[in-house]
Amino acid sequence: MNKGCRDERKIRGSLKICSKSIIFEPDEKIQPIIKISLRDCISIKAPEHNEANNPFTWDTSGGISVICNQVFLIKERNIIGPYKTVRGRTEYLFQLDVAGKLGDVVQMLHQLYRASCLDKLGDQAAMITAILQSRLARTSFDKNRFQSISETLHMECKAEMVTPLVTNPGHVCVTDANLYFQPLNGYPKPVVQITLQNVRRIYKRRHGLMPLGLEVFCTENDLCSDIYLKFYNYQDRDELYFLIATYIENHITEHTAESYMLQWQRGHISNYQYLLHLNNLADRSCNDLSQYPVFPWIIADYSSSVLDLTKPETFRDLSKPIGALNKERLDRLLKRYQEMPDPKFMYGSHYSSPGYVLFYLVRVAPEYMLCLQNGKFDHADRMFNSLAETWKNCLDGATDFKELIPEFYENDSSFLINSLKLDLGKRQGGKTVEDVELPPWASGPDDFLQKSQEALESQYVSEHLHEWIDIIFGYKQKGSEAIAAHNVFHPLTYEGGVDLNSIMDPNEKVALLTQILEFGQTPKQLFTIPHPRRIIPKLKSLSRASSHSVSIAESPVSPNEESFEDLTEESIMLAWNNIAKLKLHEQCKIHKEAITGIAVTCNGSSVFTTSQDSTLKMFSRESKTLQRSVSFSNMALSSCLILPGDTTVICSSWDNHIYFYSIAFGRQQDILMGHDDAVSKVCWCDERLYSASWDSTVKVWHCVPGETLSNKKYRFELLAELEHDVSVNTIDLNAANTMLASGTKEGTISIWDVTTATVLHQLPCHSGTVFNAAFSPDSRHLLSAGEDSCFKVIDVQTGMLISSVTADEPQRCFKWDGNTILSGSWSGELLIWDLLGGKVIERIKGHTGAIMSMWMNEQCNSVITGGEDRQIMFWKLQY
Repeated sequence: MNKGCRDERKIRGSLKICSKSIIFEPDEKIQPIIKISLRDCISIKAPEHNEANNPFTWDTSGGISVICNQVFLIKERNIIGPYKTVRGRTEYLFQLDVAGKLGDVVQMLHQLYRASCLDKLGDQAAMITAILQSRLARTSFDKNRFQSISETLHMECKAEMVTPLVTNPGHVCVTDANLYFQPLNGYPKPVVQITLQNVRRIYKRRHGLMPLGLEVFCTENDLCSDIYLKFYNYQDRDELYFLIATYIENHITEHTAESYMLQWQRGHISNYQYLLHLNNLADRSCNDLSQYPVFPWIIADYSSSVLDLTKPETFRDLSKPIGALNKERLDRLLKRYQEMPDPKFMYGSHYSSPGYVLFYLVRVAPEYMLCLQNGKFDHADRMFNSLAETWKNCLDGATDFKELIPEFYENDSSFLINSLKLDLGKRQGGKTVEDVELPPWASGPDDFLQKSQEALESQYVSEHLHEWIDIIFGYKQKGSEAIAAHNVFHPLTYEGGVDLNSIMDPNEKVALLTQILEFGQTPKQLFTIPHPRRIIPKLKSLSRASSHSVSIAESPVSPNEESFEDLTEESIMLAWNNIAKLKLHEQCKIHKEAITGIAVTCNGSSVFTTSQDSTLKMFSRESKTLQRSVSFSNMALSSCLILPGDTTVICSSWDNHIYFYSIAFGRQQDILMGHDDAVSKVCWCDERLYSASWDSTVKVWHCVPGETLSNKKYRFELLAELEHDVSVNTIDLNAANTMLASGTKEGTISIWDVTTATVLHQLPCHSGTVFNAAFSPDSRHLLSAGEDSCFKVIDVQTGMLISSVTADEPQRCFKWDGNTILSGSWSGELLIWDLLGGKVIERIKGHTGAIMSMWMNEQCNSVITGGEDRQIMFWKLQY
């Protein structure tokens, strides 16, 4: 009740006590919300009985009298607009439904009032925290809220639920089935419950620059999470993360930036989805306006009547930050930057901040803007009035460098329409601010979003998006690369730019934190080396994959001119799509020890195998008989290959030698004593032999067949020696024979440029031996399998590790097409993996011991495996 007011009557509603204000929200929507800042209060007390001389005969037990000199009235007549300020002495009487709460509420208000009267913000913050902590300490989670009496409690702690501009303190509880949050004030509901079985993703978050946040999603691709919690210490946060992660680990695989990258590169997720995942991984959240997801301006044309997505000039240059798009403005900024004392920065404002987010969202979230701007809307001319104007200002404005938000690439156009009929003021020309003015090429808000989505998924953007990722999330975000890319913001905007824990003065700490949260924050850096490009399919296959089919007239290949290569490609694709239909055709046991290598003649009639029993054997597919058995020494053979023309087999041996065996003459033709330790693998291409050895080298030999009929059939010339630190266990050449990959016994993968004999990339991938490594058919990626039971994928262009999949046991050998893996496991099963999904899709029973070697024909429909069980198995695809 407003005492002394002409219309002095009782209004029912709910009383909310916030850290710096008292808010009364009436049940009747027509009545205004009353907000009293604690600093504006003159007195807060529970009136005595004899003071109750009001016209109503109502009981003042349970009543609180608040006298203040200023009140804000919000949403009068349920209309969202600037707050109305009522100045002058006013008294409000609040009568609580539960009179027993009176003492607690008054005491709480007195404590918070005292905090609000302190001069320094730091002292205020410290006192408010102390009041809250003591209140939390006096309460605990109400176990009666559990879904089931059989639930087991795993942990309970204090935390806050984070929503835009407001955090709500309470208690978190995790059981073996559910995550609960019980707000201290029972608002918005007595308990928030999330079933652990529904959880799809969880992210640790940096909140207010501290590693205290945790966000939980029950969906795979949604922008908004189900709950965002902020803890009071990182130990609680990490323990809760561990409990939920352990639970969901059994149900789903946790995604990393790398695993999403591989899916994006191969076209399995869209540009939009990939950017959303990167934002999530870089601490951006819709619940935190200071770290809202950031999306790029894509379109640069807001004047044409038709949007032409085939013209590069339609698009913004994605290799530059917004501030560097206009050369004249950049020159002015660089001049100022050079004259500036340290710490230098190029841009005085950021590309993402709470103010910018609400600038775009004012029509759907006006109350947030009013809250952020002390109850007022921004000046009408500074509002989000038109896309063309906003883009022009981002290009020319002295301090405007903002990017976009995800809403520009989604399906809800409400943020472009003033459907709430807000009075956003009049512009200088007298025009009222209504809906956002759209470019001529958009017939309406939905059409605008549709075309923006098409632009984001267009070929131009797919070819250049990695450049923008480098600037916002990648290696051009910090350091010398950022300076070179004209991408330097104020030091406080970067993670680690300031250590709040090292600042002892609480006032300085609060001032700094406020400045950072309002100014904007740079996302967490996800990549420190150049981000790989997206793989753009050829036009023909693209037309099948994309929803907009390319007409025959545009297609570079006319339908009846389908080339032989295309048919081969189709049959290979068909084979891999059906690889789970591999059936065991026949098997035979011809060796006394494990089989280490398999080679097949061009016509497929003869199969050569090497074994740890030191023999090379030749098996006839037609007669199913063993035709030859050769022993070069008493040491194990490690691999074999057949030279073009099917005349010679080359075998590598643990006795440090490489043997040349003539098929035609049935005898050892030559021997290359090329290494100081066991030779582990050999490859051949264009008269060049590549040999890997435990002596820590890979050697490249030029092998020229001898002219005469003498015993010495080859002339060997050592062309290059690729030095490693430890034993090399496996090698592979890419399709163009320009690159070689090597894997060592200590788990390191190296990618070499064969033409210059220099290492392009070297990275520790596995713990333990690398068993096998192979380039994808398009040479974009390298897959390796190791003793640690992991598959690792490396992007060949950048050398970035972009995916890791863990198996139940080591996989000794494999074949792959870039998406699907056929691997031979330790236990003898053939496994088929969906690499992008990171899971086994089929298990085929095979050998009784580890599968040691695998051969696949060019059409990918016939496979031969050799095992520890001394068996050779022949597999065929049966559609």
